[in-house]
Amino acid sequence: MLVPKKNMLLVVNPCAGKMTIKHHLLSVINIFSSAGFNVNVYPTKCRGDAEQIVFNTASHYSDIVCCGGDGTLNEVINGIMLSGANVNLGYIACGTLNEWSQGLKISKNMVNAAKDIACGNIIPLDIGKFAGKYFAYTASFGAFTDASYSAPQDFKNVLGQAAYIIEGIKSLSNIKPIPIEFECKEKSVKGDYLFGAISNSMSVGGIVKFDKALVALNDGRFEVFLIKHPKNAAQLQTIITAVLSRNFNCELIDFFHTEQVTVKAPANLAWTLDGEMASGGNKFTISNIHNAINFYIPEKFSKK
Repeated sequence: MLVPKKNMLLVVNPCAGKMTIKHHLLSVINIFSSAGFNVNVYPTKCRGDAEQIVFNTASHYSDIVCCGGDGTLNEVINGIMLSGANVNLGYIACGTLNEWSQGLKISKNMVNAAKDIACGNIIPLDIGKFAGKYFAYTASFGAFTDASYSAPQDFKNVLGQAAYIIEGIKSLSNIKPIPIEFECKEKSVKGDYLFGAISNSMSVGGIVKFDKALVALNDGRFEVFLIKHPKNAAQLQTIITAVLSRNFNCELIDFFHTEQVTVKAPANLAWTLDGEMASGGNKFTISNIHNAINFYIPEKFSKK
């Protein structure tokens, strides 16, 4: 008896990264077809397109694979979560930073990433909810957080990660202390901060890297990482040293774990969710949705 094929939606952002997707797309499709999937390819046309197509059609598929950057993945996750569909999610990371995928040990080679998905190794992963929106790995504010969405796409395509750094340097003169308060069952903190991230990732911004013993991507908890605004150059140097050495007991850093946190902040404070611009308002909740999505991961990640 023939085994019916599984239906896969392959969401492709043709503008992601350095636009090399077109060179490998046929190979990727062949890998999935050989693994028994009936593949339907959808190339995105504009920002928000991936979320809309997934929201409208997710219930028709057993599997959805995102081929793009972290921003495209964020849209796909929002589409899945808002649709309520029970699907497996795969990620072929071909954007500029691909920060989350690095922590999951997803191959930078598109063909190898597709082969890992075809192997069928799935685990449930947590997803964050931010004032009605969803995110895969981080909600952040403050220094450099606007660089990911303010850098022009063609600039990112040519320069890669350097484009984010350049945009971040341009924003340095505008950085001011951010008065903000965080409340959760574990603790409450408030003060003037330079940067903050509520994350479910092995790193934030490619600079803040967490020890593997501190982070589990399906433990139902976030890592909350907050850097206080330095009052002088000496404090700034202390912060830099602490971040690079992963010394999160520094008096200028607040670091803790929680499953849910209430934020009180300036209403106009800009946030980013997985590198995409977002707005929370002056009081809102960020929640960890435990084991929200079944995610394809390489076997080498599960054996770490």
